[in-house]
Parts: sequence; C-alpha cells; structure tokens
Amino acid sequence: MTECTPLYDWLDERSAGVLLPISSLPGSYGIGNFGSGAYRFLDFLSSASFRLWQICPLGPTGYGDSPYQCFSAFAGNPYFIDLKPLLDDGLLQIEELEPLQRLSKDRVDYGGLYELFPGLLEIAYERFSGRGDSSLLDYGDIDQFRTDNESWLIDYALFMALKDSFNGQPWLEWPPQYRSYATVKKSKLSPAIIRKMDALVFQQYLFAAQFKKLREEASRRGIQLMGDIPIFVAMDSADVWSKRELFDLNKSGKPKFVAGVPPDLFSEDGQLWGNPLYKWENHQSDGFAWWIERILANSALFDIIRLDHFRGFESYWAVPTKEKTARKGKWLPCPGLALFQSLQKACPDVQFVAEDLGVITKEVDTLCQQTGLPRMAVLQFAFGENSENPFLPHNVVANQVIYTGTHDNETTVGWYASLDEHVRDHIRRYLGVDGKSIAWDFIRAAIRSPARLAIIPMQDLLSLDNAARLNTPGQPFGNWQWRLHLHDLERLEVDSVPYLVEQLALYGRINS
Repeated sequence: MTECTPLYDWLDERSAGVLLPISSLPGSYGIGNFGSGAYRFLDFLSSASFRLWQICPLGPTGYGDSPYQCFSAFAGNPYFIDLKPLLDDGLLQIEELEPLQRLSKDRVDYGGLYELFPGLLEIAYERFSGRGDSSLLDYGDIDQFRTDNESWLIDYALFMALKDSFNGQPWLEWPPQYRSYATVKKSKLSPAIIRKMDALVFQQYLFAAQFKKLREEASRRGIQLMGDIPIFVAMDSADVWSKRELFDLNKSGKPKFVAGVPPDLFSEDGQLWGNPLYKWENHQSDGFAWWIERILANSALFDIIRLDHFRGFESYWAVPTKEKTARKGKWLPCPGLALFQSLQKACPDVQFVAEDLGVITKEVDTLCQQTGLPRMAVLQFAFGENSENPFLPHNVVANQVIYTGTHDNETTVGWYASLDEHVRDHIRRYLGVDGKSIAWDFIRAAIRSPARLAIIPMQDLLSLDNAARLNTPGQPFGNWQWRLHLHDLERLEVDSVPYLVEQLALYGRINS
C-alpha cells in the first residue's frame, strides 16, 4: 500500500436508507423488537426502494437507557427479544404477557419494562430448562452457541449474575472480593449464580437467533443493515470489570479521566459521557486484539458499521473525574492509523462509516483520508453561515453519507420552527422552497446530493415535530422513548411511497 492509497474504498453505488432504532418499532410488548413490527418495517423499506436500514447500538442498556452506555460491548439487549415465538412454543402463557401488553405503545416505558420483562424471560428459561432440550424451534443448539461465543458470553453472564445478586449496584460498589475479576474466577460459584448465568446465556441465544433471522430476511429483500459501534464502553460493564488492563483506571478500579466532548453544536457545556478511557498502549501491545474481536462480532451482525465519534480515534477529550461538565479537559492522542491498519488486515471486508461530527482538526481530516472511510454530512448543520459550509449539498462529495438529521438532532420540523428568520431565509433561498414542507425539502436535498448514501430519520419521513425527538445530548433522562405507530407507517405508504420511488429512481438510488 502506498501512502496515498486509502485502507478502505467500498462506497461505490448510490443508494438511500432510513434511520430507525429497534426500540422505536411498533409492537405489543412495550418496546420495539425483532418480531412482526421489524418485518413490517422491511415491507415499507422494500416498497419504497430503500436499500438500507440504519439502527442504533443493540447492547443491553442500564441507567439512563442509552444504547451508548451498555453493560457489554458484545451482548444484545434482551428487551429486543420477540416473545411471541416463546408464547407459540409454550414457554410463556398469554395471561403472563397481559401486564406487558398494557404498557404504552406511544413511548417506551423503561421503568415498566424493567419491572416486567426480566421475569418473563426467567419463566421462559425455567420451562425450557425443564424440558431438557438442547435447542428451541429452529434457533440452533444452545451449547454450540455458548461455545461459539465463549470469549465474551461467559464473562458477561457472570457479570450480570453478580450484578443481579447485588441488587443492580455498579461493580465498583460490590463487596471488595467481587470487584476483582481474577478473584471471582478463582472462586467457587454458588448454584444460584450458575443458574442465573445459564438463564442469561439463554437470553443471548434467543437474541442472536432472532436477529439472524431478521438480517437474513433483510438480505433476501436487498436491504442492508447498518449497525453502530460506540467508541467507548460503559464504566459499569462486563468489559471494564473483566479487562481492567485495557482501561485507564487507578488501583481501585476508578477512572482517572472520563470521556466526553468539549462544547459543540449539540451542547454549550459539551457532553460529559463519563465512560472510562482506553489504555491504548496495552491495546497496541497485543495487536488491538479486543478491537478486532469487537469488529468481527459486529460484522457478523451488520453489513455496514457506523463508527461513533470517529474523531476520538485520532485524539480524544479527557475530562478530570471531578468535573461536572465537559468544558474542562485535554486532548490526548490515540493510535489512529495503526489501529485501522490492524483492523483492515484482520477484517478486510468490513464496511465502515465514520461519524466525524464535532471538533474536526487537520489531523482528523488526515486520518479520514488515510482510512478512506465515508464521512457524514448533516443538513441541519449546513445553513446560516456562507457557501463554504462543508455540509451544504454543493460541497458534499461522493464518498459521504448525507443525513437530514441524526438520532441526536431535533426533528427537521422541530428544528426549523426554532430557527431565527435569517437562517430560515437562507434555507428557503438555497433550496428554492417556501419551507412549508421543510422535512420533505430536506429529504429531496439529501436524495439529490452527490453523496452516494443518503439516510433519512423516520421522523422526518413522517414530518413529525420535536415530540418525536429521540435523544437530546447532555440530557441524561427522558431519551430513546419515541415509537413509530403502525397507522403512521400505513399512511406513509399510501401518501408517499410512489413519490419516494420516483425520487430515488430519478437520482440513481433505486433498489434494483
């Protein structure tokens, strides 16, 4: 490879997709899942000639409900398991599901899910275990699943079983002997912990089998799935507990600095994420083995992988643990190109997208050019300045992914309503519109742009206001709750699918 040859060069066709988290799908069990709502959404994507479905991270969420703060970088969120197959197979009874079905279908009630969902999975496991079977339905052999995923699955199950036994406390608050992974691994586990671990393995078995079926159906319809990898992992996670050496912690296991970003377009105080930072020298010394394993695991799930906070692979914002905001911190270097060279060698066919929003320096630009990864352009960040804004459609290039907005943005309708007249005037004059259908004005601009991939949040396709906003950065609670109504999807199919097909065909993005 010469210096000017990028590591990756995969985005060579024009296409379009929709951003919708699994949690936002319609359904009867309190949250979107891998069941009929997901397949119904594939119907819509196929009918509208979309070729991609972008989702948010799939990990098991905890305090704050954010998919970017998960108990594991490898495990799946058990809330996404479709319970209907368990009902059909006799592992659950209809009356046992009734309290869950009474939860809101408008918003995700995470508190209600926490009270009801784990108990149902426990009941299903007890009945499955009582049968003495090695498999469920056509999901494959559970012992083989355990063997295939042993490198992360057993540590995750052990971590979550212990966490459950300590009433959900973070691992730093467990009794001292249990805070040490090495000590626990040498100890004899109680029958209750072993049984809980087996139940947790069963949950991951269900998750993996159901998601595999969903991906296979998407592939059959010519629809790719784009996943999302958070750059950092949660402090209270199996990864940090079991692999302390990979993280910048003191002797007691507490972080010296935590992750975040300085003040930016999303937040005046910056974003204080609180994740522990990596001890990059240890990652580099073993050839980035943990990262390679993580990317390989995700490439088995997704066709395309969005790398969250890509600029953090060049240098990252380290905030002292005592700080209450992310205003004060310092930039620290990351291995950058060396990491991606190792990933390219181990995972040559992986298709990455770089989420390169935030404070972008010349060094970050250089890393983007060296890796060749498609970068993001967000139309909501394009207006109000001058013609040189890189997100304006005339400045976007082919090797980019253009969005009307992201999961962190306001909806386009809500955003436009909040703008001052100067910015709104710029938008109207630039796009040649009156702004009365601003979400569709932006959708058309994205579809017509030079970027080879255009992605539209589902809320913008429905022209929804900020009541449908998914996430507000810097706001720790009340996020990730919006859900799609089936009747809204049906209305969109009737009113807009023919027009979408026409637009995608006109601008070379049709699903062939």
